[in-house]
Amino acid sequence: MTFRDLGVDGDIADALATKNILEPFPIQEQTIPLGLSGQDIIGQAKTGTGKTFGFGLPVIQRLGLEPGPGVQALIVVPTRELAVQVTEDMELATSNRSTTVVSIYGGKAYEGQIEQIKAGAQIVVGTPGRLLDLAGQRLLSLANVREMVLDEADKMLDLGFLADIEKLFSQTPATRHTMLFSATMPGPIVALARRFMNRPVHIRASDPDEGLTQANIKHVIYRAHALDKDEVVARILQAEGRGKTVIFTRTKRAAAKLVEELNDRGFNAAAVHGDLSQEQRERAMAAFKAGKKDILIATDVAARGIDVDDVTHVINHTIPDDPDTYLHRAGRTGRAGKTGIAVTFVDWDDLHKWALINRALDFGQPEPTETYSSSPHLYTDLGIPEGTRGRLASARPVSAPSSRANESSSSSSGAGAEGGDRARRSRSRRRTGGSAVSTGAETGHAPAAEAQQAHAEHTPGSGTHDGTGAPRPRRRRRRGPRATPPTA
Repeated sequence: MTFRDLGVDGDIADALATKNILEPFPIQEQTIPLGLSGQDIIGQAKTGTGKTFGFGLPVIQRLGLEPGPGVQALIVVPTRELAVQVTEDMELATSNRSTTVVSIYGGKAYEGQIEQIKAGAQIVVGTPGRLLDLAGQRLLSLANVREMVLDEADKMLDLGFLADIEKLFSQTPATRHTMLFSATMPGPIVALARRFMNRPVHIRASDPDEGLTQANIKHVIYRAHALDKDEVVARILQAEGRGKTVIFTRTKRAAAKLVEELNDRGFNAAAVHGDLSQEQRERAMAAFKAGKKDILIATDVAARGIDVDDVTHVINHTIPDDPDTYLHRAGRTGRAGKTGIAVTFVDWDDLHKWALINRALDFGQPEPTETYSSSPHLYTDLGIPEGTRGRLASARPVSAPSSRANESSSSSSGAGAEGGDRARRSRSRRRTGGSAVSTGAETGHAPAAEAQQAHAEHTPGSGTHDGTGAPRPRRRRRRGPRATPPTA
């Protein structure tokens, strides 16, 4: 079956064909014909099942070949990364039409988003907070919205956006066409659908790779030591056939630390996590998709926008908390029928989490294999060439302490060097309780000269020069009444 068979216009199908998107996924086969007819839809599907085109193509086609200016379609998503991903897919599908798409989300300047709205963009993809913000300033009108989509509704419920969603619904016409998508259907989402949708059809679609997960993805589970993980990762990254790789960490700090470590070892890595600005995250994601960076380090929230078909390896630097998160992470590889490898590190303290995932997903491996960077099975399991080490030949060499000291000594000149020497001597005194104990390698001065200087500074009765060549006597504290000067 092709998209044309589902009733999709030829110009839209041709636009998808430029990216080799030729055959619809199961959820697209079910939702597109109903969406084109104007039927309200509740789609129950996981991330990565192709639901974006399932709701996106009907929205685009129902707006017409040349829609008039002004917001006529609203697609609400829970995260910035998903907003960017959905926008990219919608821009691809509309590339042969005059329809324009704008992303509206926080963490980015208002001006560019407002300009696109004023220019007449017909489709808005956005997060609830920024949408309500612009609507409250009367910069975004939803009064003419004919098509509304709520994507990943359960995630928005988790993030506390349900009240915001209700406000957005209330600002749109009651006669709109509505589609809601969610991986699960908790009670509040069901209530929301009943309140704002008109006799919706419930469609439950399985993951296109579901049932093929074990065949398409090789799952490797290691019990690794925290201090050895980075070395193991660096060797895995040199495995034969290794392409784009996504590495998941539990925290933002761990992601930032790992990207610095891998770049220092000579690898081409980028990171997406909450401590980066939205612009930095978008640049990192764009570089990864374009192949300029072949390693992406991400936290779970930031990874929701990763939709790349040619990821060969996923590495769980820290084990996910539950089976669903594990499947979401592993599902970044082995996409579109390709094979992939998912490597998971389990810390000693996290064995109970692996036991839960192992039971739920029926891996049949209750005990992860204890693994170090020197373990022979690491090389055979993952196709790592024998003799591989954790630093690329192109990486900058690690400087020896003496080399750094020599650099410091040779570069010390003028006032700047004098200030640096004073700072180093001050640090040395603090470490040794006030006495300047040092070595020539540390400060660039000979130990004897340093000792003489310290002696001169601390010997009673010694003075300092005032520039005239004569010593200036030290001022002494007087004790008791001031003495009367003798008379001549």
